[in-house]
Parts: sequence; C-alpha cells; structure tokens
Amino acid sequence: MASKAAPSCRLVFCLLISAAVLRPGLGWYTVNSAYGDTIIMPCRVDVPQNLMFGKWKYEKPDGSPVFIAFRSSTKKSVQYDDVPEYKDRLNLSENYTLSISNARISDEKRFVCMLVTEDDVFEAPTVVKVFKHPSKPEIVSKAPFLETDKLKKLGECISKDSYPDGNITWYRNGKVLQPLEGVVVIIFRKQMDPVTQLYTMTSSLEYKTTKADIQMPFTCSVTYYGPSGQKTVYSEQAVFDIYYPTEQVTIQVLPSKNAIKEGDNITLKCLGNGNPPPEEFLFYLPGQPEGIRSSNTYTLTDVKRNATGDYKCSLVDKKSMIASAAITVHYLDLSLNPSGEVTKQIGDALPVSCTISASRNATVVWMKDNIKLRSTPSFSSLHYQDAGNYVCETALQEVEGLKKRESLTLIVEGKPQIKMTKKTDPSGLSKTIICHVEGFPKPAIQWTITGSGSVINQTEESPYINGRYYSKIIISPEENVTLTCTAENQLERTVNSLNVSANENKEKVNDQAKLIVGIVVGLLLAALVAGVVYWLYMKKSKTASKHVNKDLGNMEENKKLEENNHKTEA
Repeated sequence: MASKAAPSCRLVFCLLISAAVLRPGLGWYTVNSAYGDTIIMPCRVDVPQNLMFGKWKYEKPDGSPVFIAFRSSTKKSVQYDDVPEYKDRLNLSENYTLSISNARISDEKRFVCMLVTEDDVFEAPTVVKVFKHPSKPEIVSKAPFLETDKLKKLGECISKDSYPDGNITWYRNGKVLQPLEGVVVIIFRKQMDPVTQLYTMTSSLEYKTTKADIQMPFTCSVTYYGPSGQKTVYSEQAVFDIYYPTEQVTIQVLPSKNAIKEGDNITLKCLGNGNPPPEEFLFYLPGQPEGIRSSNTYTLTDVKRNATGDYKCSLVDKKSMIASAAITVHYLDLSLNPSGEVTKQIGDALPVSCTISASRNATVVWMKDNIKLRSTPSFSSLHYQDAGNYVCETALQEVEGLKKRESLTLIVEGKPQIKMTKKTDPSGLSKTIICHVEGFPKPAIQWTITGSGSVINQTEESPYINGRYYSKIIISPEENVTLTCTAENQLERTVNSLNVSANENKEKVNDQAKLIVGIVVGLLLAALVAGVVYWLYMKKSKTASKHVNKDLGNMEENKKLEENNHKTEA
C-alpha cells in the first residue's frame, strides 16, 4: 500500500506547484466589498466527484502564492494557515466559499480557489476590491472676512477616510468654481494613512471677492467611487462677511427735521455704506468751516432759532465724500396786550391785541371762561358781562408740542345803580316792591320802611349775574308808607325811595265787597228761578199720570166682557 501511495502524493504536490500552468482556470472574477463588511468569494468551480481536498490562496505582488485555507473532502475538516493578517477572519464553507470578515484595504488581492483530485487541479481566480466612502466634506480654516478686489484664502475643504481617494470641487451659489489666475486659485492635496491605507483629501481656495458675493453661499463636494459606482457628497453652506470701502455718506437728523422746535435736542447721525461702516466722521455746523471730529453721532442741546441752517458730515480721511441736511428750528412767539389782571370801569374802552411771530403760519384761538370765541374780543364800551378770563392760544400744527398761550383777567367795576318798581297783588291786599341794583363789586342791599303796615314777606334776592340782581319785599300798608332801598359797594353808596299809598288798598277792598254782594244776590235769584221751574215740572207730571190710569181701567173692563161672552157660547 505504501508503495502505491508515495507516487500519488508526489503527483499531487507536483500538480499544486504547476497548477497555474496546467490549468489556466475560468478567468477573472471581481468581488466588490465595503470597508468593514464581510468579503464573500464563492469557488466558481464545480466540485468533482473524486475530489480530495480544496484550498484557497492569494498571490503576492511578485506572483508567489500564500495558502490560507484547506478543507478535506473526506474528513470534512478545515484548516487555516498561519497567516497573521487573516487570523480569526476566515471561514471556508462546505461548498468551498471563502468569507473574510472586517474587510480591509490590504484585502485587495487576487485570491484563487483550488480543487484537487488525484490527477488534476482546478483553479478559479477572484479579484477583491475594497471601497471606503469618505466623510462628509467640511469647510475649515474659514476666513473671518473677505475684502473686495483682494485675493485671499477663503478656507479649506477637507474629507477624510476615503478609499480609493476622491476629488474635491468648489461651488459659489451652486455653480462650479474653475481656476482663474488672480481670481480663483485651488490647491488640491491628498494623504494616505500608512496604517489604515485610507486617504484624506484637502482642497484650499483663494478667492478675489466683489460686492456681488455679499450673502453668497460657498460649498464644496467630494466625488468618490463605491461598490455601486460614483457618488458625490456636499458640505454645508458657508457665507462670508464681505468687507468693502465706503462709497457714499448720508446724514440723518433725529428727531425728524420737520418737527424741531426751540428747546429740543438735535442728534446728527452720519452713516457710510461701507462694511465695516466708518466709526468716525467730521461734522460741520452752519457758519463753521472746520469740522468737528466725532463718532457717527453728534448732539446739539437746547437749540434756538438761530441754529437753523445746513449741517454736513464727511469721512475723516476723505473729506470730499460729504452729505448735508437743511434744518429749520421752529419757533412761536405770542404777545398779549394787555395781559394779566386788568380792572376797568363800566363804559370804558379797552383795546386788546394778540400778536404772533412764528416760523410758519400759526392758528390763533380765543377763549373766554373755557368757551371758544368766534372772533377776537373788542371793547369799545365795557359792560359787566364783558368781565371774565380771556385766553389767546396759538399753535403750529406741523410741529407737535409747539403752542403758546397768554391770559387776560378782565374786571369791570361800576358804582351801584338803583331802579325801583312796584307790583300790586291781584287781591289788592298787598304790594311787591322790587329794588333792581347794578354794580361791581356786588353792592349790598338794605331796606328801610317809613310808616305803618305789615311786612308779609321779608326781602328775597335773585342770583347776582353780570353785575345785576334785585331784592324784593311784599308789604300790606295800613297808611301811606315810604320804602327806601340802599345799595352800597366799595365805590359808592346809592339810595332810592318809593311811596306806597294805603287808599289804593282800601278802594280795592270796597270794590271787592261790592263784588261779593253782587255775587250773593245773583246766586239767590238763580235759586228762585230754579224753584219755579221745578214746581211747573212736577205739576205737569201729575196730570199725565191720571190719563194713563184711566186708559188702563178701560182695558180691564173690555177683557172681562170678552170672558163672559165665551162662557155664554159654551
């Protein structure tokens, strides 16, 4: 038996050594795998019936083989060769499919499946490709700002851990940036990690910006190949602050220049349209050729009307770039003559004037005791009702809060004037004496009675209105009397008297007695006439009653006769 086995073993060894020459195999077959996944390589040879064993090997760059796995067809046992980089990573199935876990870049090799019989060796080569998608690209080392018309490094786009390496592309507002001398400069670099064999790609961008790049987004992308083909991944957008010089200066007036009045504070604000904006300016006041250096604001306090004029501001380093604003400080003056408290005598004349001086046409309103007057008051001859509190008020409608007012308190004085009247009661039993008084200050009224008579009602006074009021007394004189009314104020004492006759009162009483007698006699006559009419009525009523009774008796007799006739016939 041994002599037979020895030649067989020698034959197998020879076949393994010369297999690549004797059996070229089935051609190339490629397996694509993602980094870290499991590589699965089927043995693309039909298993022969007289199979002795199967083996897997890979080829070094110089073409020499390295065996890594062995499986016997009879013992069903699997043996893995001592290859450090594949330790605990291999699995050979019964159908001779080889699996390699945790795919690495170093697994990119040409693997060969070998099925061996006693007289032949069958080979099937497989090429393994491993892919690793890169990290999402990121724009780093970004410039804090870009300046117009200057070529400056914008930033770097970096993408890590790729296999194979990829390409980086820059975009402005979604459009590809192509290198352009002096405007767009792109420098691409790639670096491989010697341990992982993964690539890191970096692309730096130098860019000459313009004002058109304000708020424009910049992005980058990495394009790479994976198991399923080419793919592209984009970075997040980056927007850069664009610096550009000031090309125009403007000036603002706060508050609004249409509403400035005397006493206000004015703030001048100068602005440049550059980025960053200028921090200092020169401010020029009316009549002052030299500018005042300040920040972008300059404040004037408690301005007067002479502050009206043109205000300007310019850049400190470029005085020709200037802006101006015309400012009007509105004012309003009012002069009332006379004003304050004025005392005049009744009948006097009093000229009144309210003079207005203003930066614009002003409205004028007159008030008396808080009631608006239709026209300017004029006093050619004063009356008591002219007294009161007068106010002249003016305002500029376009300027909020600009109004003036002055007041005149007019007092009209007069000596007491008395007018007495009398009124007899319809009954004739009493008389009402009225003392009408006019004057200011208010005169005090006092009554004096000379003669006898009863006072029915003590004095009664009316309200004091416009320098006038009255006092009245009701009296029933028993004889001729004299009533005296005295009115007195700080200016003078005035007295007036009125005689009241008692005869008038008696005549009235006699007339009233006669009237009463006439009324009584008339009532008696009316009663007599009524009695006669009643007697005649009653007499006529009795006669009519007798005729009615007689007719009723005749009717009863006729009825009895008819009843007797009926009885006879029966």
